Amino acid sequence: MKLLHIDSSILGPHSVSRALSAEIVKRQTALHPGIELTYRDLAADPALHMSGAHVEAWAGGHVEGAGLSCDLETGEEYIAELFDADIIVIGAPMYNFSVPSQLKAWIDRIVVAGQTFRYGEAGEVQTLLPPNKKVFIASTRGNVYQPGSPTAALEHHESYLKSVLSFLGLHDVTIVRAEGLAFGLDSKNTAIRKARSDIAAMTA
Repeated sequence: MKLLHIDSSILGPHSVSRALSAEIVKRQTALHPGIELTYRDLAADPALHMSGAHVEAWAGGHVEGAGLSCDLETGEEYIAELFDADIIVIGAPMYNFSVPSQLKAWIDRIVVAGQTFRYGEAGEVQTLLPPNKKVFIASTRGNVYQPGSPTAALEHHESYLKSVLSFLGLHDVTIVRAEGLAFGLDSKNTAIRKARSDIAAMTA
């Protein structure tokens, strides 16, 4: 088995999403001894944001510049890692009501027509990824965005990630959430304890 671990927080050792994603990986490793790990730190080594030059290259056009060529190779590696992984763990903090731009850049490089999905003759979406992949998202948020909360309408974070994953045929998604992290130390510690309890309760 193979596990793809992705972090996107810009906070380094102070990041709660990094701590939780690492704990998820540790738990999955315990549940699946011998699993092969691949790690991507999108904050430390980000992809370029998608540009017209990327689209032209994907369409078979001229690739100009070593930077773009290298970045296109990185995108191909992202897709290969996605295909190979049986388990995908994503550390995803909320920044300004959505995902970090570094994670969005990764998404833009894996959601590629003809490579990870295609449209059928009737316009239906057909995934090209192998089935039965599991996804775990370490979701961290300063505020509370659950349905019924005053800020629920501002939640474009977990809902966005789940929509993208579903579009690619990845429906087995588990979210480990720690929110209300900005409400003081007691609230933060309570949220982290709950998330860690959820991780410890995971089964194969």
